[in-house]
Amino acid sequence: MHWTERSARAGLRSLANFVWPQRSIVTGERHHGDGVLTAEDFSKITFLNGSGCRACGAPLEVDYGPDSLCGACAAKAPKWDQARAAIAYDDFSRQAILELKHAGRRDGLSTMSNWMAMAGRDILPDTDWLVPVPLHYQRLASRGFNQAAWLAQGVARKTGTLALVDALSRKRNTQTQGGLTAKQRQRNVAGAFEVRKSRLGRIKGSTVTLVDDVLTTGSTLAACSKALKKAGAARVNVLVLARVVREADLTI
Repeated sequence: MHWTERSARAGLRSLANFVWPQRSIVTGERHHGDGVLTAEDFSKITFLNGSGCRACGAPLEVDYGPDSLCGACAAKAPKWDQARAAIAYDDFSRQAILELKHAGRRDGLSTMSNWMAMAGRDILPDTDWLVPVPLHYQRLASRGFNQAAWLAQGVARKTGTLALVDALSRKRNTQTQGGLTAKQRQRNVAGAFEVRKSRLGRIKGSTVTLVDDVLTTGSTLAACSKALKKAGAARVNVLVLARVVREADLTI
């Protein structure tokens, strides 16, 4: 592209941002910057960046590197092999995630996918398939989108890792997990997932990275991991945009 054309396009973008200012994905306020976050917004987000417990992504007071485990995972390993989270789900990040999850707001998707690609930088090179947590077809028809599939496709575009968005199906239209206790969540999604017969050949023997927006208690991801391993997946990792780190945030 000739420099005059690039300059013209940059000028048009600047004019568009002036006439129609960007809206922050975390505060909802208009601003005249180029991105979906202001510098102040960015400084308030708690980035986990794939560190912490290697099994569940929980932040640790001391990170000992590749072998770091929290007490819970040391006592009982999750159904998946490793987990990475980009940011903490907290008071500041909540709005952006809920607008993606429930309102289908996509303007922050590229930024969020970048964060996830960075958080999963050590597990993505060995990943054969990025597989999003599925919605039941009735909920998908009602909502019109699956935010986990959007995130998986976004990470795929950033990294070149292949996404298999229809690998898993949700057999039952389970109750929304928000507000349930950890045990209720486990019962709610037990046996709710299976690998589609048309995708069994691709899943068997492969390394799969499950993708979702938020890791809360891990019940849904555990049920998905169990289904994938039952179908012959050699390894199942988890990559999420955000991870709940406080019990007060389990309402999502």
